[in-house]
Order: sequence, then C-alpha cells, then structure tokens
Amino acid sequence: MPRSIWLLVIGMAVSITGSSFLWPLNAIYIHDHLGKTLTVAGVVLLLNQAASVLGNLVGGAIFDKLGGYRSMLLGVSISLFAAVGLFFWHGWPHYVYLLIILGFGSGIIIPAMYAMAGSVWPEGGRKAFNALYVAQNLGVAIGSALGGFVAAYRFDYTFMANALLFIMFFLIAVIGYRTIQVQTVDISTSVIKNAGPVKNYTKLTALLILCFGYMLCWIGYVQWQSTIATYTQDLSISLEQYSLLWTVNGALIVLAQPLLAMVVKVLKSIKLQIVVGMIIFIISFLMVGTADEYAGFLSAMIILTFGEMLVWPAVPTIAHSLAPKGREGFYQGIVNSTATCGRMLGPLFGGIMVDQYGMEVLFIALVILCVIGIFTTLLYDRKLKKTEVQHSSMSANV
Repeated sequence: MPRSIWLLVIGMAVSITGSSFLWPLNAIYIHDHLGKTLTVAGVVLLLNQAASVLGNLVGGAIFDKLGGYRSMLLGVSISLFAAVGLFFWHGWPHYVYLLIILGFGSGIIIPAMYAMAGSVWPEGGRKAFNALYVAQNLGVAIGSALGGFVAAYRFDYTFMANALLFIMFFLIAVIGYRTIQVQTVDISTSVIKNAGPVKNYTKLTALLILCFGYMLCWIGYVQWQSTIATYTQDLSISLEQYSLLWTVNGALIVLAQPLLAMVVKVLKSIKLQIVVGMIIFIISFLMVGTADEYAGFLSAMIILTFGEMLVWPAVPTIAHSLAPKGREGFYQGIVNSTATCGRMLGPLFGGIMVDQYGMEVLFIALVILCVIGIFTTLLYDRKLKKTEVQHSSMSANV
C-alpha cells in the first residue's frame, strides 16, 4: 500500500482505540456511576449518534469544499477538545454535552478518512477501504480489551486514555496528512448537475426496503453496547470480562476473513448471505436471553460476530449494484444513515423496553425485529425483478 494509506490506517487504528476505551462503557457509566436510568442512558447515546450523523453531513460538505487535510483537522480538533474535556469534567450534565461534541467531531473524521483513502489510491479499489475496516476492528479489539481493565481499576483513567490517544491522532494528522494530496470534486458541477434526479425510482425503493430491515438489525446489535452491557453487570460479570467480549468481536472480524470467504462462496447469493446472517443474529439473541454466566455471553458474542460479518458488508454491496451512475455516494449515504439511525434508536428502544417490561421481553422484541429484517430482505427486489422482466419483454417486442 502507498505510504499515505498506511498513515490513514495508523490514524484510524489510534483514534478507534481511544474511542473504544469509552464507547462500550458509556451505558454502564451513565447507569452505574451517574445514577441514571437506562432510558436516560439511551437518550444520551441517541444524542451522541445524532451528532455523529450531523458530523457526517458537515464533514462531507467540508471535504468537497476545503479538501481532506482541513476537514480532517477540524474533526480531530473537535474530538480532541471533547476528549480532554471529558477527562476533566465527566459529571452530570457535562458528560452529556461533551459526549455530543465528541460524536460530532468523530462524525466528521470517518467520512473524511474514507474519502481520502479512495482519492489517494484509486487503483487500489476495495483494498484501501478494507485496510481502514481492519484498522477499525483492531482499534475496537485493543481499546475495548484495555478499557475494561482500566475502568475496573479507576474509571477516570479511561477518559485519560481516550484523551491521550486523540492527542496522538492529532499529531499524526498534523504531521502526516499535510502531504496527502487529495483531488476534490465540485459536486455542483459534476454529480448533481450531470446526473440529474434519481431516474430509477424502483431501485431506490428497493434499497429503502432493504435498509429498513438493516436498521432493525442495528437496533438489536447496539443492545450489546447498552442494555446487555448493564445486564452483565447485574449478573456480576466484571468490566474486564465484558470488554473482552468486544476484543473477541474485533479479533474474529480480522482473523476469520478466510473462513468468511469460504462461507460466502458456498452461499453464492448475496441475499441468502444476508438472510443467513440475520438468522445467526436471532440465534445469538436467543442464547444471550438465556445466559446467566460469562460463557453464555461469550458464545453469543462469537455467534453474533459471524452474523455481523455476513450482513454488514453485504448491504453496501447491494447499494452499489443498485446505484445509478453518479449516485453511488447518495445510495451509500442512505445505507450509512439507516445504520446510524439504528444506533441512535437502539439504546433508547432497549432502555424503555427494559425499564417498562424487563430483559426477557426485550430479547423477544429483538428476535421479532430480525424476523422483520429477513422479510424485507426477501422482498426488497421483488418489484425490481418484475420491472426488469417487463423491460425485457418490451425490448423483445421491439
């Protein structure tokens, strides 16, 4: 890989490692240390994700106008401010304000990184994005593993570690990213003007149907970071053990890629790949719903990870195949937005369900959400296939 891609990969790994000291423990900290209900914790995490969505939109616009280096510096500076602030002020309500700012800054960083990677190494194709994806999961594995041990010793130190790593990322960005040359494109004259409105409404409708089920799966997945996290504490599972679950998740995503390639080759159909992944999600939720010891949660996490590896990459792939020329970014934006909506709504949904009805009802609800996801996956292209058949018949008649 080019040197610039390596710099982006290192920056991604450092920033995600810092964030992973904190994000798996947010719900636990709000509930157990700040004394708030799970519903309140869900609202706080929802605001954090909403700020991230806004950051994505702002970051994309800034990247197009000012270039990758400036947009990256803006996002890193905002995130660094929030991370340092959390180290000094992590009581209520300062924690909420700074977590929202951190979400906004991080939202600017991620799209800027991916856009820079695609611009500086276009001949690399998917390799650049795969490198960043692996770096993200390495950061999750390392940060979440260390975060639990640090928090168990003293929770304040997790904020310190997050701040120190963002300082390191800031230095990498200032020194290393200045020399990365990115060719920006004026969207007003290229994509929007020349591509015109989305011509194939049927394809857009198909994507929206698919992404609705995708969002529901994210609502279930994010429970591992919110309600299930606090549930493990009620069962006297230590923070170190809980954080280790995310280490296993990140390590499996990196190490199990050869096995995943074999499974995908057997499944052949990408739709079947998503359906199988959602069925695996259901099995995972049923397992964690009956787990009362750490081994049960570990097994459920391993199973969940295999489902994640099948579903998460497949939906953007379908979006790319559906996208009309010049609208690839718009279609990928829909995928990212629905995933973020799931991450926003998930903690709030789970908090309300647990506070009102208990964990057992929540797990039943999660299974139902995945079943709906399977249903939308099976049906998303039904109208699209009919349209294609009609077009083929018309062409044959002509």
